[in-house]
Amino acid sequence: MPFVNAREGRLYYEVHDLTAPWVENPAAIVFHHGAAANLHLWNEWLPHFCPSYRLVLFDARGCGRSTVPGPGFEWSLEQLAGDVLDIAQAAGANRFHFVGEGMGGTLGLHLAVKYGDRLLSLAAANCGARGGVAREAADWRGLIEAQGQLAWAKQMMAWRFFPNALLPAQHDWWLRQHAICNAHAALIMNDLVAATDLTPYLREIKVPTLLLCPDVSPFVPAAHMAEIQAAIPGAELQVFAHARHGLPVSHAAACAQTVSAFLARRFARNKSDLPIVI
Repeated sequence: MPFVNAREGRLYYEVHDLTAPWVENPAAIVFHHGAAANLHLWNEWLPHFCPSYRLVLFDARGCGRSTVPGPGFEWSLEQLAGDVLDIAQAAGANRFHFVGEGMGGTLGLHLAVKYGDRLLSLAAANCGARGGVAREAADWRGLIEAQGQLAWAKQMMAWRFFPNALLPAQHDWWLRQHAICNAHAALIMNDLVAATDLTPYLREIKVPTLLLCPDVSPFVPAAHMAEIQAAIPGAELQVFAHARHGLPVSHAAACAQTVSAFLARRFARNKSDLPIVI
């Protein structure tokens, strides 16, 4: 299994390259999940991109099969951005499209501000640009301490999904992931977002940007994502009806199709450059 050696541990990653043989030099898409998740969050997205892109997925630091840092590790958005760049380098992608959700979307905004020369585009789902907007996330630690991680996992599922939004087996699988994930890493990621304020820098983002917004996330109000869209020059915003914070899972096909269409529109090949075959 492929790992990248990173500061205080290893990062697990996968590269899926099923591009058609006539696709020359396919661009890479790097996917970054949010807190209390892992790379399988993107499973239902992959068929929509496999014909045209190299897909790079990884378990973020402290999640899935990646190493959980020990006590004293200095967590920061900059450190997590470095993890993304290390993964991209290992996958042979000097420049890449970036898709992130939740904390991964906030990290995408950070990357676009500080490392815009490495990004081809940014798609960020259900994410905030500053602390204080994630209304229901403020007391994750208290809930875990008072009632245990399973109770927190059940509450997370209610925050992420409307009833019957997932198939029963899918719902049960994600509930287990929340119940067995490293809660410390999830809390740290939540703390990082809470301590972040990227709003003064959003106007500096130059890469094509698409924002995917659930209409009733208990963590990130749609009005806040509209503020992000207004601040980033040329950014696009797509709001999805009847969606909570688990938007990339509950609406996987619709989200993937929206991102695919965005990339096709923004990076359409100039057909006038193609030879005419008679």
